[in-house]
Amino acid sequence: MTEPAQSRRLRTGRYSQTSQIYSITATTHNRTHFFNDWRVGRLLVHQLRQVQEEGLADSLAWVVMPDHFHWLMELKRGELAAAVLAVKSRTARVVNAYLGRSGQFWQRSFHDRAIRREEDMLAVARYIVANPIRAGLVKRVQDYPLWDAVWV
Repeated sequence: MTEPAQSRRLRTGRYSQTSQIYSITATTHNRTHFFNDWRVGRLLVHQLRQVQEEGLADSLAWVVMPDHFHWLMELKRGELAAAVLAVKSRTARVVNAYLGRSGQFWQRSFHDRAIRREEDMLAVARYIVANPIRAGLVKRVQDYPLWDAVWV
């Protein structure tokens, strides 16, 4: 099977460097709103925490939106793609089991951006946690149950 050109473009120039901070975005298959239910979103949050406990990445900020997630993380060990794949594949397994479904859960690949300066990192973290406000889901980020940041 031939992969879509967009998937190849997402990986063009991707590199993995330990101690590098990355902004990651991954989207559900067909932008299905699996995470409208906060309990389903918590299954993804658990996987973000699991990757941290395993020493693959440190989570600096994240938000789970209805059909995607944003994750600001510092790569601690291994390849960037492996850390993201761990989160995505484990989440697909547990969410599919929880919902009694099967099949593709995530869009292929993910978007990543290396963050090079501390000022950029804080701006990206603010952007990530403010996503529910911009999407009109809540008026205050404190009212949204699926986000966190190390600065809080």
